Amino acid sequence: MSDLREAALESKAWPFEEARKLVKRLEKTGKDTVLFETGYGPSGLPHIGTFGEVARTTMVRNAFEAISDIPTRLICFSDDLDGMRKVPENVPNNKELHDHLQKPLTSVPDPFGEFDSFGDHNNAMLRRFLDTFGFEYEFYSATEFYRTGQFDEVLKRACERYDDVMKVMLKSLREERRQTYSIFLPIHPETGRVLYVPMKEVNAQDHTITFDDEDGREWTLPVTGGNVKLQWKPDFGARWAALDVDFEMYGKDHSTNTPIYDRICEILGGKKPEHFTYELFLDQNGEKISKSKGNGLSIDEWLTYASTESLGYFMYQKPKTAKRMYFDVIPRAMDEYHQQLKAYPGQDAKQKVANPVWHIHGGNVPESTMVVSYSMLLNLASVAGAEDKETLWGFIRRYAPDATPETHKDLDDAAGYAVRYYNDFVKPTKVFRAPTDLEREALEDLRDRLKAWDGPVDDEALQSEVYAVGRDRFDPLRGWFKALYEVLLGASQGPRFGGFIALYGVDETVALIDKALAGEFS
Repeated sequence: MSDLREAALESKAWPFEEARKLVKRLEKTGKDTVLFETGYGPSGLPHIGTFGEVARTTMVRNAFEAISDIPTRLICFSDDLDGMRKVPENVPNNKELHDHLQKPLTSVPDPFGEFDSFGDHNNAMLRRFLDTFGFEYEFYSATEFYRTGQFDEVLKRACERYDDVMKVMLKSLREERRQTYSIFLPIHPETGRVLYVPMKEVNAQDHTITFDDEDGREWTLPVTGGNVKLQWKPDFGARWAALDVDFEMYGKDHSTNTPIYDRICEILGGKKPEHFTYELFLDQNGEKISKSKGNGLSIDEWLTYASTESLGYFMYQKPKTAKRMYFDVIPRAMDEYHQQLKAYPGQDAKQKVANPVWHIHGGNVPESTMVVSYSMLLNLASVAGAEDKETLWGFIRRYAPDATPETHKDLDDAAGYAVRYYNDFVKPTKVFRAPTDLEREALEDLRDRLKAWDGPVDDEALQSEVYAVGRDRFDPLRGWFKALYEVLLGASQGPRFGGFIALYGVDETVALIDKALAGEFS
């Protein structure tokens, strides 16, 4: 057994903990393949939660493959047979969609005019989204799944065991809802709409349902062949049974329904899967991120200011803890990701499988080329007033002569991200202040020392000099660094200042201090 596999079998990293549960599951079931599933409601465009769910599921899948030789599959299931309950406001020609309310999304015309239906359009967006990030998956459409008969056996079983499934559902419903509820939603043969109507009869022998439509006309339809769909909670459990799903994760908002999903799966002849419930993301005000509200960060917004891998790092961290997800978390995620990346080569097997980058990259961990941190690039962009990344490269080349945009792609990308982040978030909020008498004295001392500097332009040597200036004047010493940031950078926090001087330049830092002392900033 390899050192890495041995370490993985004992690792406390959450993906390995989930993977070991799956190993035990397969010892009991004897299956020769592990099936992971993620679900998606295609009523709108993919969002950051979609990325998080597929990324985290992939992390568990990678962990399983590291400790077992049993093959795996990942299915991304689109609930595109759902009826369109409201017309989205953010699509073209949305007025024309009102005539198609309650029709399955795959029966609604594509308002963009590019695909056969709105559901097909959103499915294509989802697949493009997943492909962009390199996820390995199989795509399943609920419309195809129902209409091609892949769901027929489980739907017949739902007919035969209708009372048992209804008993589970009715316990979870209010009294008035119970009067009209059915697990089956017929699709009207004439209008094509998904109907929420009570059943007059469910025939377990010929697997049909009888109901009255909204006009009082009676219909009898087979439950097979795409004539009906299941309500969403029964659909969850029925899908697990039909596909023989081994693992699915979902947000905490589903957690109260887990016993319902599990029990329905078992009634319909399946074995309930292993599941993992993650906490929801919060916006800058601590409120739950909502697609309808549009609060919080979108995937495109994150990727405007940072790399995909930094987002993967954020998703990996403490999935069972609610986390604020707003623009101010991006720099830290970028820097911590690269810190872990740099640490990885020197770690032993136990440390490697506990390192988030192992899980982000599925064990195929690249080398970091970030010789300058993201937060340092932000501060450099701030003092240089950078409008493009080439401005930053002028400083980077002097600091790290061997670095080029071609050989240090991580760094080149980060420079571009940093310039955008600085201009959009830092620049509008910069507030400088004048130094106190003590701070002025210290700044003059630092300036004079730098003017006379003949030592190496080295992070540590310059940091020692910065310390020497503040050590005798400030207690605690953090007051000195706070002064440097607020007087010179117009920010409440900042970089390790010796490293900043080495990157920005000794002469340039002297000039920066002179400007601040002359009152040009405040």
